[in-house]
Amino acid sequence: MIRIAAIIPARGGSKGIPHKNIIDFCGKPLLAWTIEHALHSKFVDEVFVSTDDINIAEVVINFGAKIVDRPAKFSSDDASSECAIKHVIENNNLFNWDYIVFLQPTSPLRQPSDIDNAIRKIKLEQADSLFSASYVSNFNIWRSKDGVSFLPCYDFKNRLRRQDSETQFGKQYIENGSLYVFKPKPFFISENRLFGKISMSLMESWKSFEIDDYESLELCKMLFQLNKNEMIENETPLREKIRIFD
Repeated sequence: MIRIAAIIPARGGSKGIPHKNIIDFCGKPLLAWTIEHALHSKFVDEVFVSTDDINIAEVVINFGAKIVDRPAKFSSDDASSECAIKHVIENNNLFNWDYIVFLQPTSPLRQPSDIDNAIRKIKLEQADSLFSASYVSNFNIWRSKDGVSFLPCYDFKNRLRRQDSETQFGKQYIENGSLYVFKPKPFFISENRLFGKISMSLMESWKSFEIDDYESLELCKMLFQLNKNEMIENETPLREKIRIFD
């Protein structure tokens, strides 16, 4: 029997928006949406939230997930998400589970079907790890270290039409950070959420926005309201878990 666990990181510290993980988002704490996404997935068996905050822990209990107390050494601004993932796997004996679904609570516009599609994709392609992404058309990036001088990441002197650029270089995709799926045992070897044969699961562009500050919070609220009919999926009763990938 295939076993799949979802891990959600939700520490208390947040500089952009204080208490960001439990700030109100369209009638619920922000974190609650991601917990519900995982619980409504057809394939996720257990949902673990790694937190160091008592107020976040209360939200976790109220919305039906399991709390994993995150040690202070894994809760600082410098601590990586990978450290929190390893801690959850080790303390809940998830080594022999088939897949871990890693979900960011700052991406409330995803849907349970996006999780299910990603799990189907990694299994179908027999990949080791997977990230969610969105297609971008003719996305030209410039970089700057000092905010004064800028360097292009493309040849601006030979600017190509979108269709010519895609023919020559292929389509472009953005890793949106909404969700990752990977096998737990090789994760410990790589110490990275992406390793081995890497697959990609596409999401609609409007679902890819993350909440990092008040501006992005308002933008995501607007997108939620504009797509409210699609988001109603989150309000349906919990789905019956199935063991066959349909």
